Amino acid sequence: MATVLSPPQIVENRVVLHNISWTTYQLLLLELADCAAPRLTYDRGELEIMSPTARHEDVNEAIKLFVNAVAEEIKLVLRGLGSTTFTREDIERGFEPDSCFYIAHESLIRGKERIDLASDPPPDLVFEVDITSSSIDKLSIFAEVGVPEVWRYDGERMEILLHHENAYLQSETSSVLPSITAEVLTRFVSESLALNRLEWMERVRAWARQQK
Repeated sequence: MATVLSPPQIVENRVVLHNISWTTYQLLLLELADCAAPRLTYDRGELEIMSPTARHEDVNEAIKLFVNAVAEEIKLVLRGLGSTTFTREDIERGFEPDSCFYIAHESLIRGKERIDLASDPPPDLVFEVDITSSSIDKLSIFAEVGVPEVWRYDGERMEILLHHENAYLQSETSSVLPSITAEVLTRFVSESLALNRLEWMERVRAWARQQK
């Protein structure tokens, strides 16, 4: 069947295309395999193309540094896979998170160059910057593939969402990283945008050492 492109919806730096076949989506992934941007999300014919802003990437980088610093201080093994492409052909869904981490299942994917969700576990933690709401319900995609925990930043505060019965429930505390709360995440993200990176990292590490 021929692909029909509807007029795209443009929301700031997001474009949504309709009636995109799985084959077309896979071809786009191949073409963009070595590109950091744009990021693609696919949901049964709907394709969102998103190019992150500087603010978006500032917050994303802060969370990656925060998670890695805390894990190092409390001696927790993890593997961060950034914006790795995850797809499931059987349910026609695919996503590229802002950041993701394997923690509980790190040993199962250690050293793997390619993650196949048909046989490999999904990331234990996915982080999304959602300053301008996505036109695609990404949480339903994460739930469908079984991501246990999602952190989401709406431009002002962080929220922690835990997977429960194919949906997500808001939680004050993380299930994958001890001592992490939504309040702590919100505070450190806010500080990361105001302080220089070295000063901010010293605060993160000092806080993490107190959690041992």
